[in-house]
Amino acid sequence: MPVYETDMTKSETIFAPANAPLTLAILVLPQSSILEVASTLDPMRAANRHLGRDAFRWRIVSPDGAAVPLTCGIELPSHGGLAQAKGADALVVIAGFAQWQGAGRDVIRDLSRMGPRFAAVGGIDAGAWVLARAGLLGGYRATVHWEDAEDFAAAHPETEVVPDRFVIDRNRFTAGGAAPAADLMLHLIRARHGAALALQVAASFITSARAGAEPQVAQTSGRSGLDPRVASAIARMEAHLDSREPAAQIARHCGLTARRLEQLFQAALGVSPAAYAQSLRLQAAKRMVTDTRHPLAEVALRCGFSSASALSRAFQRHYGKPPSHMRTSPVPLARRFSTQ
Repeated sequence: MPVYETDMTKSETIFAPANAPLTLAILVLPQSSILEVASTLDPMRAANRHLGRDAFRWRIVSPDGAAVPLTCGIELPSHGGLAQAKGADALVVIAGFAQWQGAGRDVIRDLSRMGPRFAAVGGIDAGAWVLARAGLLGGYRATVHWEDAEDFAAAHPETEVVPDRFVIDRNRFTAGGAAPAADLMLHLIRARHGAALALQVAASFITSARAGAEPQVAQTSGRSGLDPRVASAIARMEAHLDSREPAAQIARHCGLTARRLEQLFQAALGVSPAAYAQSLRLQAAKRMVTDTRHPLAEVALRCGFSSASALSRAFQRHYGKPPSHMRTSPVPLARRFSTQ
């Protein structure tokens, strides 16, 4: 018997004015972030509180029906396995670290079969990888955490990957991480029940909604206390990790002399622009070494090092061990989890 045998109405979007309750089945994979789960559930909980009724309903399901271990060490109770998603209006997949392990062959098979029968299907963070593996994002626009975007696009060319915070394309929706998930849920609340309620919910969490089309990593993201010129230089460095752009060229881009940029970096961060750029490249290389199968030569090229040996020497100096010592076992392309 199929896991889900009743077709849902697919002609209407869940992102439209409606008074009827909306029921979501939330498939949470092991090693997801508790922040991603909360960003998905709590806006709906707050909306219900402000409305005084259950406009949103949800149930947590897991691959094996058991409680789900999260990255923080907490186990999230589950209502059961995927069969318990039956009857929901929409299915949302939340995934982070090791999604390929949490979503094994049986889960992918069941998602592939039952996904088209929901009114809408969505993915949070690495949930997009799971949906794509199940064949549910072919021909759709989607987003994924910015660290994964290049690898995701290469692995799933049938999906148009964009760097947005969240994307809604017909009956598919994806969010790049925890904070974008909250933005997505505020958008859902606004679409169904109006801007006033969305503002009330946002105010409950002392936050504000950001548009889906905004980039995941903005120039000022996480840098509100920095001199705008330093923030601009850092954004330039992050955008050109593979090119090893000289500090003088970065300074010119920011309308500064190399000496002035040096002074600003020393005052704000206590390091030179070159040293900070090197740390960014090494951080990116470390993520790729630990979270992908890419050969070290490719990691070096994509992170601005001239060769695998140059990368290894820099790794040894910075981390006290070569990159080969961090690659304890081969893993698939998708990284793991995010707090973005």
